[in-house]
Amino acid sequence: MKKSPLDIYLILPIKNFIEKKTSVGLLLIFSALLAMIVANSPFADAYHSLWKQYIHLGINDFVIRKNLLHWINDGLMSIFFFVVGLELKREILQGELSSIKKSMLPIGAAIGGMIFPALIFYYFNTGLDSVSGWGIPMATDIAFALGILYLLGDRVPLPLKVFLTAIAIVDDLGAVLVIAFFYTSDISLQSLGIAGVFLLILAAANLIGIRNTLFYAVMGIGGLWLAILLSGVHATIAAVLAAFAIPNTKKINTPLFLRKAKLLGYEIQQEFRNRKKDPKEAEEHITYTIEKFSSLTEDATPPLQRLEHALHPLISFVILPIFAFANAGVSLGETSFGAVLSPVLIGVVSGLILGKLTGIILFSKLMVWLKIAALPQKVKWKHVYGVACLAAIGFTMSLFITDLAFENESYMSQAKIGILLASLLAGIIGYFYLRKVSNSN
Repeated sequence: MKKSPLDIYLILPIKNFIEKKTSVGLLLIFSALLAMIVANSPFADAYHSLWKQYIHLGINDFVIRKNLLHWINDGLMSIFFFVVGLELKREILQGELSSIKKSMLPIGAAIGGMIFPALIFYYFNTGLDSVSGWGIPMATDIAFALGILYLLGDRVPLPLKVFLTAIAIVDDLGAVLVIAFFYTSDISLQSLGIAGVFLLILAAANLIGIRNTLFYAVMGIGGLWLAILLSGVHATIAAVLAAFAIPNTKKINTPLFLRKAKLLGYEIQQEFRNRKKDPKEAEEHITYTIEKFSSLTEDATPPLQRLEHALHPLISFVILPIFAFANAGVSLGETSFGAVLSPVLIGVVSGLILGKLTGIILFSKLMVWLKIAALPQKVKWKHVYGVACLAAIGFTMSLFITDLAFENESYMSQAKIGILLASLLAGIIGYFYLRKVSNSN
């Protein structure tokens, strides 16, 4: 079938871009650079004032009033954290964190990669108001880090990509716990109690076998998310809790699916053979039977997996780029030389780069030395050093925690510059180091 110019010049290039593993990282880099350019251009005032515009949602006296930046960070990013929760649950149930033996090394590495950055930031900021930002350098941006690793292609072993993914997922869990326990405002016990009721409803629905995603959306967003938003605990925690309530069981098992699929295939084949008698009726029957395949596939796929796959494009190509564009715009003209050497910036940069490297390598060595864990097959220590460097790319989660940690605009600017600088350095060093050691095999 001949492709139209629209297919050739627009649809296919976009489809190929979305399917590439490196596309998310590239789009995030573009969004961050665009934010920096706009924030340091004649449009800077318009850029900053845009995020301060207030949006009201509610009915009569019940109204939630937040500015656009808060709706992005509390609302849109809740969808991101929902997918993080789905990935965490999947990994715990059937992935790299499903057994003690497989999970000990990435768990240990991730813990080391969170403790040392926090300690280094705390050391540079102890006694100052800015010490509240200790959680900023603890994070790893899974999209950026994996994007760079996939740029290396077959030069690096597949188990190394799995190892980095597992570290980043444990790191995400750590960031969620830090946000829940340390970056919350005054707590409303009444709202928290209501949130607990909705969480119990979601858990009960899972246990009795309800698999309707619309039900979980209504209970999760209209109930759990809203109650936690009003409780003072950060709303993104609700997204992770809701994700853990999503069922990971199939409505029909694989053998039954295969039998039904075979029967449907036979029906289509029979209609196709008899299409000469009544082509129109045969085509209608074939179309109807093919639609049954879609329903059958849905029944054989867990809701958790369906939601994860459905939301990934929205997260990767809409929500994260919007978040990066809204949060990465720092006006460099307002940043003095003293600010560049500030404890916040130094704490973030050294925490991410030195802290991640030291923590991941030291804890990984300790786990192997104590024989608690072993290196994955085909993975050598030189590969672990490279992964530790890539794990220093904080970006998305670090920017997110910055918004929670500081109210002081100066501290926020210094932290964001530090995050961007450290992430850039970590990405470049990690890529070229892994490329060099992989070529020397």
